[in-house]
Amino acid sequence: MSHPFRLLVFDYDGTLVDSQGSITQAMETAFREHGLPAPDAGAVRRIVGLKLEPAVARLLPDGTAWETITSLVDGYRRAFGAIRRRADYHEPLFPGAREAIERLDEPEVCLGIATGKSRRGLVDGLERHGLRHHFITLQTADDGPGKPHPEIMHRAMAEVGAAPGQTVLIGDTTFDMEMAVNAGALAVGVGWGYHDADELRASGAACVVDDFSELSAGLSALGAEVA
Repeated sequence: MSHPFRLLVFDYDGTLVDSQGSITQAMETAFREHGLPAPDAGAVRRIVGLKLEPAVARLLPDGTAWETITSLVDGYRRAFGAIRRRADYHEPLFPGAREAIERLDEPEVCLGIATGKSRRGLVDGLERHGLRHHFITLQTADDGPGKPHPEIMHRAMAEVGAAPGQTVLIGDTTFDMEMAVNAGALAVGVGWGYHDADELRASGAACVVDDFSELSAGLSALGAEVA
């Protein structure tokens, strides 16, 4: 094993899978069904990773009624479900994701996922890509407060018996980095997702990799720093 860590936790959307097209389309549909202008695609990218209620709230004016927010969330779920049932539905893995997961899945290491998706959506995605068997712990929006609250990271660590110092979160947003820091774990940012590298570093990333091929070396270097 080239690094000392016991638990590697990946974010899903924007880190392993390029899902922005489906997310943006579902959000546009939900807003238009409610007679609201579709949010800017860039604004939608900024909220990927949060639980749906706070994510939708960030796309609306301050003071928007909670009933409107929850109605839009329901509309988003319906729209996303319809997209997922289409024959042409596809959310591709980012280049090198599969190879990195296979390389890092060693007997001494537990792999996990912490995501703002529902458990149903996450499991469906992992099974579509044939990756479900690699992950020991799955933490989703169904399992506790959303990012950047540390509860789902605490749950992942408890499930596999890993201490914070033995745990690394790998993600693409400031919400991921902040969650890792709040949990006492280390954070590695990825440069191909929804927030830029400078933001990731400012919010707690110990390093940022620009390609999955750099991840093993990044973990090794990080392990040497904290040893």
